[in-house]
Amino acid sequence: MELSLEEAQNYALENNRTLKNASIDVLKSQASHWQSVASMLPQISAKADYSNYCGYEMNFGMMAIPMNPYGTLGVTASMAFSGAQVVAVQISKIAQRMSDISLKMTEQETKDQVKTLYYSALVMEQTVELLKRNLDNMKELYKYTEESVKVGIAEQTDADQLLIQLSTMRTSIFSSATSLEMVYNSLRLQLGVDVNTEIVLTQSIDDLLNADAAFALVSEEFILDNNYNYQLLKENTNLSKKQLNAQKWSTGPQLSAYYNYSAKTYFGKDEGMNMTPPNMVGVSVSVPLFSSLGKNKAIQAAKYDYEKQLNSMKETEDALRIQHRQLCYNLETALQTYDTQKQNIDVTQRVFNNISNKYEVGAAASLDLTNAGTNLISAQSSYVQALMELVNAQIALEQLLNK
Repeated sequence: MELSLEEAQNYALENNRTLKNASIDVLKSQASHWQSVASMLPQISAKADYSNYCGYEMNFGMMAIPMNPYGTLGVTASMAFSGAQVVAVQISKIAQRMSDISLKMTEQETKDQVKTLYYSALVMEQTVELLKRNLDNMKELYKYTEESVKVGIAEQTDADQLLIQLSTMRTSIFSSATSLEMVYNSLRLQLGVDVNTEIVLTQSIDDLLNADAAFALVSEEFILDNNYNYQLLKENTNLSKKQLNAQKWSTGPQLSAYYNYSAKTYFGKDEGMNMTPPNMVGVSVSVPLFSSLGKNKAIQAAKYDYEKQLNSMKETEDALRIQHRQLCYNLETALQTYDTQKQNIDVTQRVFNNISNKYEVGAAASLDLTNAGTNLISAQSSYVQALMELVNAQIALEQLLNK
């Protein structure tokens, strides 16, 4: 399975299981909303029954009244309406919007996770490749040193030092290869593919890194309303306000109305007496008068919750603006650090190659070669760390700006 970064992100958007669950939550919130709406619509029910007295007759002196079997059919339509129901519909609509925002957040997080893992895999592959090349070089130098020891122009300690360096490089390669496989497993999980699926990344670090685009992010205007976390916070504040209104309306009147149709049929030879009216309508109004201050205290509690939510919203606005500044600083620093470490690994590699060449002609000691190899491994580690810090800093700022 060959994937560019964009292809990997698009594939994840279609197959990521967490994202599928978020989509289900949206459908669930839509169903809950219409459930609230349906509570204000007419409710219609029908009932039919059959009764048989098994030939029983009612006697009044000399007169017998037969109790004939009969059947009844009833249809009832009812409807109830209150301010609390209207607020409940509004609350369900807010919950639906929050589910939509959460879905968008999950989509963004999924794309960012794929991006981070894509970069991580490329970096680890580059690391393993570089270490393997240096390992091959060290093997040749070790072989050369062993032969030099045999003819007496090098000491055994020189060969021992190189052997330790070889072991160190093998350990680094094994560790990096293990980390690479873990990254690919995490990527498979994000893509929603089988654990045995082979993934080939078609882009390189140089293809993806764009310093100009990163610097452009720093100068991008921060618009609070574009941030998904802020959007959720606003909806939470609206929700708190509606919950306050719901508590207020719990003391309001409730209007209900109904219509009932009833039909009765006798199945005997004699028609019985039917005193049930076929049509009936009714209207009622229910008004709570006294609740021992319980509802009043519930309204006060909801009001306090709303005030707390307003305070949290203001604090979050300030915190997000401060976070924007900090993330801009972090990205600028990460860009500078990455540029420095990229130059450092280039220089360290050239130093290692130079000392290796000198060692072959006897112009450098084995200790110099060992130190150069250690410095190269350290430089590679610093480069990987700097690159991932750059990627994470850019993703963090993109998330805040909703880019």
